[in-house]
Amino acid sequence: MKVSDHVLQRLREWGVEHVFAYAGDGINGLLAAWGRADNQPRFIQARHEEMSAFQAVGYAKFSGKVGVCAATSGPGAIHLLNGLYDAKLDHVPVVALVGQTDRSAMGGSYQQEVDLQNLYKDVASDFCETATVPEQLPNLIDRAIRTACAKRTVTAVILPADVQELDYSPPTHAFKMVPSSLGLGQYAPVPADADLERAAEVLNAGEKVAVLIGQGARGARAEVERLADVLGAGVAKALLGKDALPDDLPYVTGAIGLLGTRPSWELMQECDTLLVIGSSFPYTQFLPELDQARAVQIDIDPHMIGLRYPFEVNLVGDARETLQRLLPRLHRKESRAWREKVEKDVTRWWEVMERRAAVDADPINPEYVVHTLDALLPDDAVITADSGSAANWYARHLRLRGRMRGSLSGTLATMGPGVPYAIGAKFAHPDRPAIALVGDGAMQMNGMMEMVTAAKYWREWSDPRLIVAVLNNRDLNQVTWEMRAMTGAPQFEESQHLPDVPYADIAERIGLAGVRVEKPKHVESAWKQALAAERPFVIDFRTDPAVPPIPPHASLDQIQAAASAIVHGDSDRGAMIKQGLKAKVQEFLPGGRRRGGDEI
Repeated sequence: MKVSDHVLQRLREWGVEHVFAYAGDGINGLLAAWGRADNQPRFIQARHEEMSAFQAVGYAKFSGKVGVCAATSGPGAIHLLNGLYDAKLDHVPVVALVGQTDRSAMGGSYQQEVDLQNLYKDVASDFCETATVPEQLPNLIDRAIRTACAKRTVTAVILPADVQELDYSPPTHAFKMVPSSLGLGQYAPVPADADLERAAEVLNAGEKVAVLIGQGARGARAEVERLADVLGAGVAKALLGKDALPDDLPYVTGAIGLLGTRPSWELMQECDTLLVIGSSFPYTQFLPELDQARAVQIDIDPHMIGLRYPFEVNLVGDARETLQRLLPRLHRKESRAWREKVEKDVTRWWEVMERRAAVDADPINPEYVVHTLDALLPDDAVITADSGSAANWYARHLRLRGRMRGSLSGTLATMGPGVPYAIGAKFAHPDRPAIALVGDGAMQMNGMMEMVTAAKYWREWSDPRLIVAVLNNRDLNQVTWEMRAMTGAPQFEESQHLPDVPYADIAERIGLAGVRVEKPKHVESAWKQALAAERPFVIDFRTDPAVPPIPPHASLDQIQAAASAIVHGDSDRGAMIKQGLKAKVQEFLPGGRRRGGDEI
């Protein structure tokens, strides 16, 4: 047995079923071992190492297991980095196996020699080690997997090419040998009783309780529902926690933040008590004023506790176990006035969303595209969204419910993971449909080529449906709107304008299915056609770039900045002002309320 054989054997013993990877001579020893191992664990070939990392992240997010990716030395290792940082910043367990030049060549400015220890010391700061002798294994693999899972982070094992080819010999019962073992015991830390009592006192004293949940609350859905009922609270969700609680509950205000909803903004602006569960939501300006609310935080990571707000009580513990101990200490709120207001705001918001989706646009309103999908979503759908304006519509128009899962690049907010996330999801759940919402910028950046990956593997999935919806507006739209609203700069066409690509035609040329949609009346039928397809499907929606992703707290300064862009000659200023006014007015139709609460 070679070292490379042992590496794959140890991955199998850990239950690893897929390794998302791309070939290169720095991992030739591993590639040969895969051939000897009958391709177990399965080598999943992306079109680029960055996509391999994104697929590993998507797999880990949707499976709950560790994601594993592999790449060659030098350029391959460098290409992995963006996807690995996506995992690190979203607290997702991913292990990278990276090739390196022979030990004898290290330090000799050899071809493809990169100082991987320094390159990876940040992204894999919790564990990044180089194998130099066979006896370091299996310890390196075991610690990489165990650390990634325990700390929900990225780890890396660097394998020099000549070490991969050495005969494997295990560590012995001797001085300076480090034997190892399999397995990561299950545990769920809980806070001290005294801390729970203090937290209960804060929550019981509040009259207007707001709850903010993130992905750390995903395993505590029943407990969060009970808590919201007892406290009469409204619940907002960080985007990574969008699938942690169903959106069809009347007190769930939806996403929070720049891509969030008006009810979530108002919930935070008007509450007197805040409870944050399993979230490190970074934008303090969307939370209550710093002297407005008494606050409690629950987080499993003691290094992330106490961030973002002056919390009065910090509870370090697993969300589910902590809430189970906290709930008996809470008193049911007799007044339901706050809850009734929250539910009224939520109802009003969904009416606004329906009206905004119905606004005419040229040729198609992107909000209508996603709003139409909402009613058609299969109960077991897995949805991904790419960074950009597509994330706005994902956050605001899709109501995740039941078994539905969804995710995007949260903290890094990188372009490009929408399609590879969906492919990773298909390997995690080959029996469930996956849907990716992407902009044409992300599709041109890498999504189109990853449809080649889908074409390579889709016949192995028991449910072959992988739908990629391209919001094709020929504009890097999110940045365009940020330039307008934040800096008052007109659209700079050389940086923002994109060529029109026939995405559906290309999909068909590589053996998939697709359709181009240029009229609103064909939107629903296109979604139904894709959802009934027996192979991956690309929908090329020609959408209007002038539909604005108005933030939930749109301020006078931002409105003035956008006006400045018009004055300075924005090439799209006519359509921009028309669509902006048409969208905003939907919030002020009869029955709505102004920011201060006055009826209009």
